[in-house]
Amino acid sequence: MSDLLEVERVRKRFGGIVALSDANLSARAGEVHALLGENGAGKSTLIQILAGAVRADGGVVRLAGRDYRPSDPVAAQAAGVSVVFQELSLVPDLTVEQNIWFRSEPLSAIATVRARAMRGATLSLFERYAFPAPRPDAEVRRLTLAERQIVEIAKALARDPKLLILDEATSALAPRETEWLLNLTRAFAASGRLAIFISHRLSEVREVADRMTIFRNGATVAAYETKAVQDDAIIAAMLGRQMQRLYPARIATATTNVALRARGLTVGDRLKSVDLDLKEGEVLGVGGLQGHGQRELFQALFGIGKSQGAIEIWGRPTVLKGPRQALSGPNGLALVPEDRRNHGLLLTKSVRENLTLSIISRFVRNGLIDSRKERVLVDEMVQRLKIRVGSPEQIAGTLSGGNQQKVVFGKMLLTEAKILLLYDPTRGIDVGAKGEIFQLMRDLAAKGFAILFYSSDLAELVHVADRVAVLRNGRLAATLAGESLAEAEILRAAMVEARSAA
Repeated sequence: MSDLLEVERVRKRFGGIVALSDANLSARAGEVHALLGENGAGKSTLIQILAGAVRADGGVVRLAGRDYRPSDPVAAQAAGVSVVFQELSLVPDLTVEQNIWFRSEPLSAIATVRARAMRGATLSLFERYAFPAPRPDAEVRRLTLAERQIVEIAKALARDPKLLILDEATSALAPRETEWLLNLTRAFAASGRLAIFISHRLSEVREVADRMTIFRNGATVAAYETKAVQDDAIIAAMLGRQMQRLYPARIATATTNVALRARGLTVGDRLKSVDLDLKEGEVLGVGGLQGHGQRELFQALFGIGKSQGAIEIWGRPTVLKGPRQALSGPNGLALVPEDRRNHGLLLTKSVRENLTLSIISRFVRNGLIDSRKERVLVDEMVQRLKIRVGSPEQIAGTLSGGNQQKVVFGKMLLTEAKILLLYDPTRGIDVGAKGEIFQLMRDLAAKGFAILFYSSDLAELVHVADRVAVLRNGRLAATLAGESLAEAEILRAAMVEARSAA
């Protein structure tokens, strides 16, 4: 097959930040081509250029042999390019089908939406690609993150593109939906079109991609046939160094002191009478198939929504009436949420403002902010978490996904809460940033923090957590530790039988 997409020496700068300096990529029709690199390597900037959201400062892009310079996303779609962004672009107040056909709805002669035709087109699309989709008339704001991701994929495919770009599209999906998307991606390419696949999960890349291109610091540093390269070489090309270890040594630091105790915790019919003990100095994992009560557990413990049951924090019975109360100082709880862009950050505000928003009262004296004191704390957190930022005044929305997640972590740590609720904190971030976050978690546990940690990646639970509580159908199915703490055992408890192992 001939090259459908050619990228030559593309450059892009945002102010003083060089996002792309020498980006090169050639991808053929009929293949799945992986684009790899650390967060901040330039992948997202190239995608935005291809999507028509950003103009390159220099270089050449060709699509099907012709110069390709889309003026905006509409022009990109008209040229046959569809992008599934990692951070979703859906309208919460519209339905599934309204989002899928947004700005391309079938219209009548008097410019009203032909509802029956739109419904038929939606069902036909779902059938064509075997979508595990929610009802077409479901309101998007009521969907889970995974369901919203599937709607985003449907929206991209509805344009019948010749180039489909999947930016971490599997990061919010359960294993079954992930396998569906990988199959869809292979079939899409086999039809003579091109799929650009971006994922930080190398197992997925190996399963689906024919070739790969690796970016580092805004430039192309390597290109390989997928079958011809080992994982260590891929990671070394991404990082510019050999990675010593992804998972830190797991040294037991838990005490007998219970930091957080839940008894009979219930949320509607999604979480049913769960008992949980989280100890000081412990990383307690939460596992199970997605949608079996994990989100409801974390939200209930953070005071979001209505729940029943008893909660004790550091031995004191507590009724959490909202997140503000949960965040109340060293005896409180802090949450890294599932959806960092919508629930963890104010994207149009600076890194500084995001980091200190929850603790702004510490800097206020007589109605004025002590900017020097604020700046010292912000600078310390940026250095501690190695946040790649031009300055603390950089807008949070311009950071890479991994650096955005580090800002969420920094915001959480500045609250001084000693109980940390981490909901899938490494979703969609690169292997280097993952290693840093895992090491941070173990370091915090060694300092007496108590950490509740949910991950959709079973390997992370097995290698990072001291114990894993497995939820099945909203109930605690097992608590695994020691030799019982293995991926197969987590899956068995989640799918087959309720059991308990101390």
